[in-house]
Parts: sequence; C-alpha cells; structure tokens
Amino acid sequence: MSIKTSDFIIVKLGGSIFDSKDTTIADVIALQKQGKPLVLVHGGANLVTKWLKRQNTMTDFFQGERITDQASLEMVTAVLGGLVNKEIVAAINTGGGRVVGICGVDGSLIQGRIRNKEMGYVGNIVKVDQSLLIALLESGFIPVIAPVSLHSFDRPPKAPLILNINGDTVAGEIAAITGAKKLIMLTDVNGIRNAKGELLPNLTPLQAKSLIDSGVASGGMIPKLKACLRALISTRTTCIIIDGKKRHALLNEIEKSDSGTKIEHPQREKVD
Repeated sequence: MSIKTSDFIIVKLGGSIFDSKDTTIADVIALQKQGKPLVLVHGGANLVTKWLKRQNTMTDFFQGERITDQASLEMVTAVLGGLVNKEIVAAINTGGGRVVGICGVDGSLIQGRIRNKEMGYVGNIVKVDQSLLIALLESGFIPVIAPVSLHSFDRPPKAPLILNINGDTVAGEIAAITGAKKLIMLTDVNGIRNAKGELLPNLTPLQAKSLIDSGVASGGMIPKLKACLRALISTRTTCIIIDGKKRHALLNEIEKSDSGTKIEHPQREKVD
C-alpha cells in the first residue's frame, strides 16, 4: 500500500486529556478502519510533573516548555517514552486498532540540538527522517510518537544522547516536513480566544503570529501556535485546535470540521 505524505493527518494528543475518559481512542480506531493515514504525537507534561514531585524534584516552565536538567530529562524519557506511550498503544491495540509506539529517537525520526543553556536539555529540531513513519503506515500501523528525540547535532562531550522536545513542536515539524493535509491539536480548551475571551473560529497565519507577539497567547498555547505556524509553510495544510475532551471530538473534526479554531492561509490551495 502506497501512501502520500500530503494525505497525512497529524494528531497531537495533549496530556491533559488522558484522564478525561474521552472517546479519542475509539475515534482513532474508527478513522484507521476508514483508511485515514494518521500519525499520533502525544505529550504528557502533567504526568511528568507528577512523577518529578514524587521524587521531590522541582520543575519550571518557560513559555509553556519545561526547563530540563539531567534529572528531568530522565523522567521525561521514562514517563513519555515508556508509561504514557505504552498506555496509549495498549488502549488502541486492545480496542482493535493497529498501532506501534515509538519516540523521536527510533529510526532517527527527530534529530535536534540543544536550544540554549537556559533551557537545559530542551532541543530544537534540525532534521526529520520520515522513512519510519511511511514504513509503518504502509504496513498498516499508526505511529504513536513520544517527543523525546535524538541529540544529533553539536552534542557537547558527555552530554546526553536524548533531548526533550515539546510535543507540539514535534507535531508541527512532522506536518511541515510531510506537507500534511491537517494538523489537529487535541487539548483541554475549545480553541483560541482573543484578549476579550471571545473564541476565534478562524485565523490566518499572520493573525496567529500577532496573538503570540502581543502576549494574548500565553503558556502552553504559545508552542501550539508556533507549531501551527511551522506546519503552515505548506499552503495546503490546515491546522485545527479543538477541545479533545468533547465526545468524538477527533471524529467530528474529520467529518464536519465545525468546531475550535482553524488556522489556514487565506488563499489555501484546496485539496480533496
């Protein structure tokens, strides 16, 4: 089975929706049976923080991203690459889907370098090798990706081989490199709001950028918007931010596309 990367639907599963007993797992299985080429990327920051607290380890964030020292990196790798990833994979496979859990290290999928000393072992993406994603999809499996990634570039002596890269960033970069049809962000809010608190159903890339620059977008919404802006290097791509806690939010988005916030180019090239 041959799959075009331009047909990919990249779905970012926000960690905050995992405990809500939502219908995302059922939606993923249903969409796979329809033949939709899904790529799932998940987060899990809340659970990482919970496990760090159990170890009496404090954690800080800057613009929605975790400042990552050696202890935090080890916990991120264990929780996201292990516990969270395998729970998602087990749930989908048990429900009748066919998925494989991987992380950015596998197949050198996500390769990066340290962003700066202040953020610790947080990485910027330098390269995406999409060959593993294509191989899995063409074999009938959905990739479920944890965002811990390979420290491939400019690695100082004795530095870790793994980097922590935000899941939104990973999803956005995969969408950009593949020219994906859609990037869908499932989160715990029903879209992006303006300074008055009003929901914004439609945005252009320029309008989305202005929300970051003006400070209206804050916290975890900043990496989400930045990921969407990165994905929108392709004029064919549409980005959607929706409330993943609503019943069948993912399935309804694919079928109706009438909720949350949609970000796309004003003169987007239409696709079937």
